[in-house]
Amino acid sequence: MPPRALRAGQRAELHVIDVVTGEDRLVHESSSLLFEAPNWSPDGRWLVVNGGGRLFRLPADGGELEEVPLGDVPEINNDHVLSPDGATVYVSAEDGHLYAVPFEGGGAPRRVSNDRGAFRHYLHGISPDGATLAYIGLVQHADGTATTNVWTIPAAGGPDVQLTDDEFPDDGAEFSPDGRWVLFNSERARTEPGHAQLFRMRTDGSSVEQLTFDERVNWFPHVSPDGSRLAYISFPRGTLGHPADLDVVLRLLEPYDADGAPGTVRDLVVLFGGQGTINVPSWASDSRRLAYVAYPMS
Repeated sequence: MPPRALRAGQRAELHVIDVVTGEDRLVHESSSLLFEAPNWSPDGRWLVVNGGGRLFRLPADGGELEEVPLGDVPEINNDHVLSPDGATVYVSAEDGHLYAVPFEGGGAPRRVSNDRGAFRHYLHGISPDGATLAYIGLVQHADGTATTNVWTIPAAGGPDVQLTDDEFPDDGAEFSPDGRWVLFNSERARTEPGHAQLFRMRTDGSSVEQLTFDERVNWFPHVSPDGSRLAYISFPRGTLGHPADLDVVLRLLEPYDADGAPGTVRDLVVLFGGQGTINVPSWASDSRRLAYVAYPMS
């Protein structure tokens, strides 16, 4: 599948919002390159995005995109995470595999994922100790349907572990900052097709708990590094999947208590976006700033 492109009259805007004060800062914009899915480097210096099948970084205070060399890795999609030490960026490539790439250059990329036949890996999270990756495994069936489940794999390579095994669409698997939970979105409690809500489970797949309970379609849970807030993207009721080019809401659950029920929902920002806005972990290490991408039309 070719990388997404901007529509005529559309631009991509990279924003950083302070979730305490509401200050929203435009960091970078483009009317030529559709970039997606911002990560922060752990030291706070860089924002990392993908676009056109490639990976880029730019200073967190703003500036121009600088390509991160991927070596012989195939074109990538918008699923990428950085290791806790900032030395490695893990990416999902269009060949269906996961790769580890030196973030500062100076080394060859390494394939992490195993050959599993008609199976594709979509990366979403890394454990706080950097030892384990959480990804969505997609199996394409002969009738054109697909099944998605939550899996983990050692970041150094090794055997895959399946955490969910059901017919409901699962996505957005990400570790909590304390490493005790894997958060994800799923349609397992749906009241109509597409009705995804947020869940969490223990890292062995047990003790599944539902976190959101509303009529909207909620995707991509991201817990702040201090564990106090949960950010996610909320699509309109009736949305199927996580498409692009819709009016969506970035929301917070706060306080988020890892040992009890989450707090109340607060709308953070309304924007035109969706796919690519906040697919991957996008909190700064200070747990106050959140990066996201909007795709407004002129």
